[in-house]
Amino acid sequence: MSFKKITAFPKSASFLLGALAVLALPPFWLLPILWLSFGGLFWLVSHAPNLRQAFSRGYWFGFGFFAFGFSWIGNALLIDARSFGWLYPLVPLASGAFFGLFAAFPALLTRSLKTIPAQIVAFPAFWVFFEWLRSFILTGFPWNLLGSVLTFSPLTIQTAALGGTYLLSLLTLYMAIAPVIWLSQRTPARLAGTLLTLLLPASFILLYGYNRLTTYPPEPDKRYLVRLVQPAIPQRLKWSRTALENNFQKYIELSRLPAEAPLSLIVWGETASPFPLELDNRHRQQLLPAIPENGTLAVGTLGYKPDNEGKIRPVNAMLLLNHQGEILNEYNKTHLVPFGEYIPFRSLIPRSIRPITNVISDFLPGNGPETFRLPGLPALGAAICYEIIFPSQIINKQTPPEILLNLTNDGWYGKSAGPYQHLAATMLRAVEEGVTIIRAANSGISGIFTPTGILTGKIPLHQSGISDTWLSAPLSIPGFYRRYGNKIPLSLCLILTICGLILPQMTGSKSKTDNISRQN
Repeated sequence: MSFKKITAFPKSASFLLGALAVLALPPFWLLPILWLSFGGLFWLVSHAPNLRQAFSRGYWFGFGFFAFGFSWIGNALLIDARSFGWLYPLVPLASGAFFGLFAAFPALLTRSLKTIPAQIVAFPAFWVFFEWLRSFILTGFPWNLLGSVLTFSPLTIQTAALGGTYLLSLLTLYMAIAPVIWLSQRTPARLAGTLLTLLLPASFILLYGYNRLTTYPPEPDKRYLVRLVQPAIPQRLKWSRTALENNFQKYIELSRLPAEAPLSLIVWGETASPFPLELDNRHRQQLLPAIPENGTLAVGTLGYKPDNEGKIRPVNAMLLLNHQGEILNEYNKTHLVPFGEYIPFRSLIPRSIRPITNVISDFLPGNGPETFRLPGLPALGAAICYEIIFPSQIINKQTPPEILLNLTNDGWYGKSAGPYQHLAATMLRAVEEGVTIIRAANSGISGIFTPTGILTGKIPLHQSGISDTWLSAPLSIPGFYRRYGNKIPLSLCLILTICGLILPQMTGSKSKTDNISRQN
């Protein structure tokens, strides 16, 4: 299909291209679709007759991309379909309606530039800048950053150690829109520009990835054997009053299975214990046989803490216990899930729908990333569930850990793209921070990522079992991204934006897109 043909119905074409772009994300990884989807978006935006049309075309692309990309979130409503199933269609509609703005503004800014070469230089920078904004506006939701399309292999994501997933997004976008350089004006010079824009990022990604993987091969550290426990309890039974004791016992029984060597650490998933172990001494004593004699148990559990006003509120916690049942350390989830663990602006919600929102707890957030030092283990950090999706926010930078425990539960989302995309985000954080990430999930996917993003000890989605894995040796030198964080990709975005602004003046170009018509 010619790019010129998609301008006949720009809004519909934009929506369709955005929806198609989802096929490049995990677990599909159909990367050639990016040439059509993002290449088509760029064509539509650069040939929009005015700024308003460019904004509209970007918005409808974003609507399709985020509505389909986040549609799996609605599966959580089907766990209790009788009460909440009617809300299911609202999830893609709300996702597309709000997050579409994060594609609309890059489109608007791109169209404001005067020439296609300037737009090609700046468009990826605008897109990545708004990806970064998406990571913190209204508490943030940086899910499905475009760089995650490269998570099909550890080889292709090592560049994240230099500039994070945002750098991967930047390079991916240049490769995606490269064909438009030639299609906009089919000259030998433009063909050369297309090949350079495509091959330079690809060559850099592959060569840097090969060098880093050969420099840091995965070497098991025979001092630390870790057991992941995944009971694969169906979400509809996880909080059933009649199943709580059996669920708890299943964790204990799996933890007590024989191991090839003494275990240093056993890791259970998010809220693996439905009982508040800090307060419930009976159940804490009950799990003592599951804790290695000279090891540690990391267990997700509910807790209860007073807030600043003295009100007792729940916390989503991880406890570290020794063989005697003593609580060595505690981590409380800091980045809470909107509409899952708290309701934003709860007091402003109309009274007519407050009964629905009242079933969502008002969790108390923790104090941010922490590092724990325990006898017989490397320095530990923690991130619970979706905290792992936030680049440069998961470890304590002053006292960085060697290992990050990621306790999660993707059982809410069934057999959908969600758990695989969550796993891809974990893979990227391991490479960005240069740490081993131990991921224990209730229903999968569990596994241990080496500091170069290689997955070991995997337990597949919805499969019950254990995995005993030796930890990997730590990296001798962390990457630039761990030290400088988002300053690197944001600085690149600024430089590219400046280049896009001055390029028309340097080339003496005419007022718009090399005299190519913008008409629909």
